Amino acid sequence: MNKVLEVKDLCKTYVVNKRQNHILHNVNFILEEGEYVAVMGPSGSGKSTLLYSVSGMDSVTAGKVLFYGKEISSLSSNELSDIRLNDMGFVFQQMHMLRNLSVYDNIILSAYNSKQGRGKEQREQINARAKQLMRELGIIEVAENDITEVSGGQLQRACICRAMINNPKVLFADEPTGALNSKVSIEVMEQFNRINQEGTTILLITHDAKVAARADKVLYIMDGNIQGEFVLGKYEGPEQLKQRQNSLNNWLRDMGW
Repeated sequence: MNKVLEVKDLCKTYVVNKRQNHILHNVNFILEEGEYVAVMGPSGSGKSTLLYSVSGMDSVTAGKVLFYGKEISSLSSNELSDIRLNDMGFVFQQMHMLRNLSVYDNIILSAYNSKQGRGKEQREQINARAKQLMRELGIIEVAENDITEVSGGQLQRACICRAMINNPKVLFADEPTGALNSKVSIEVMEQFNRINQEGTTILLITHDAKVAARADKVLYIMDGNIQGEFVLGKYEGPEQLKQRQNSLNNWLRDMGW
């Protein structure tokens, strides 16, 4: 397997009122191609900071983050932007979209601005892919709606379409079900499993064991350091979910959850 991410002795420190706050220290892990990894930990443990740091959205204080062998910290801001646009997809708890655009236009916008979207033929292909993704996620009927005219579940699925429009090598997700009810959360997570089964690598931050139980493995972070990992194996269907969740919950209790 190819290494999508290789994180070596990662540290992240913020200075607030002249005092150093060590959010991450000596974090090490590898994300392999095709893996689905969830990161769990208590509030303030550094979960979201970890995601922002390894995806290049935030700088690191020390250590290395290698994305397909390239050290992120050595890249210019333009090079980082190019990688995030063309090789990474992002889904967040807060579903930020442009209010002056339709759902469909929000989905295709980043692809039009990518290196694949600079010609008429390429944009026609982007349009076709956007419609295909919207059909697969069950939101094609709201394509022309304003973002204020759709439900939270529909909007989050649109965010997944937007994240996948450029065929990213890795999908980063930060609490993607945090603002959704349980029924819609299940629908969204089924889409994450489908995306992973089709070959997309996923790194997901969550506080919800039901969500994490769908991942191949779970990393537990506390006080800015990864304390352990729990391997679940590939998720093969909802009939496995209760057993996977029970096993994960038992491990989380052992870790002090």
